[in-house]
Amino acid sequence: MSGEKIFEGVFAVHKPQGVTSADVIRKLQHHFNPSDLFRPWLEEERARRKRESQYQRKRRRTQKLDVKIGHGGTLDPLATGVLVTGVGKGTKSLNDFLACTKTYETTVIFGAETDSYDRLGKIVRRAPYEHITREAVEKALEQFRGKIMQRPPIFSALKVEGKKLYEYAREGKAPPIEIKSRPVEVLNMDIVEWYEPGTHEHKWPEEEISGDAKLVADKLLEQDATLPVVPSAESEASQNAEAQSAKRKSPPAADSPKEGDQDATKKQKVSEDGAAQPAAAEPPVPEPATAKAPTTETEQPKTQPAAVKISMTVTSGFYVRSLAHDLGKAVGSCALMSELVRSRQAEYTLEPENIIEYKDLDAGEEVWGPKVQKFLEAWEEKRVAKTEAEDQE
Repeated sequence: MSGEKIFEGVFAVHKPQGVTSADVIRKLQHHFNPSDLFRPWLEEERARRKRESQYQRKRRRTQKLDVKIGHGGTLDPLATGVLVTGVGKGTKSLNDFLACTKTYETTVIFGAETDSYDRLGKIVRRAPYEHITREAVEKALEQFRGKIMQRPPIFSALKVEGKKLYEYAREGKAPPIEIKSRPVEVLNMDIVEWYEPGTHEHKWPEEEISGDAKLVADKLLEQDATLPVVPSAESEASQNAEAQSAKRKSPPAADSPKEGDQDATKKQKVSEDGAAQPAAAEPPVPEPATAKAPTTETEQPKTQPAAVKISMTVTSGFYVRSLAHDLGKAVGSCALMSELVRSRQAEYTLEPENIIEYKDLDAGEEVWGPKVQKFLEAWEEKRVAKTEAEDQE
């Protein structure tokens, strides 16, 4: 061995749009493996493997020797921004970044929803959107702040019985158990910019979902029917007038369930071990005043829908795509995520001095090498200082 310094630790990469988090790891390995910066690490790892037992060496005989790299939290292909990565022993610290808070900026466009909850998916439904105003969205956002329950998207890497949800969706199959909502926390959430119709370039995808995939998507999206809805003042007044008129004309039959009755929307409950359990009978609840539910009617308003840019700081497990989807329901329409930027993950922020630009990797080691080295040295200094402080306690 050369005795040269071995660089390990954690740093952040600016992930571009259209690239997966796994693509970033492969790209880093492609450039790190032949580099001078990580040659000492590879030499040390090669020597360590030679010291392993014959059984361990036999297990590794088909395993290529690469610089060990991982990431601390997946970003969707549509998303850009901070992707924390670890090298060598830095990979052991990546779990800390799964549990940390993160800051996002997303753009949501109203009037349609897709199977993936973003503009890369296929359209499942459309709904009226001309009633949506900034005031209605501001009011709806109130219910998404603080500690809330959130259902993960159909297309997500969350595993159900050992299989990722997006794998079920791609096969046109429903998951074997109901996708349960999970507790998350939104520390702050604010509108950054409001886009009136005709003032922006955000668009729905053109492709429609069809076949078995549509049947599954429709079935899973029906689970969102009970989400709270915040109607606009105009639609609420209109519906109240319609309700009064309907009362005068034809009262409902005594055995006809109301929209708000639990029997009308009863779901099968699932225990922690996945076994189905009968849902307990519950008394009916009063029907709330809500905006019109999303429809699949082909006749839609001709104007471009409004869009909104939202900034938020959230805890682990939060899906921004689910927020976009749920926000559409909350304003009596549909919605999808058009853009997403992760501007912060723990202490790593999206400033040039704090991050490696993905495009700089192709510029050569003379460009990315000094920055990566500086970030890893800074990480090592923090790690040593933290260890010393813990020892003194």
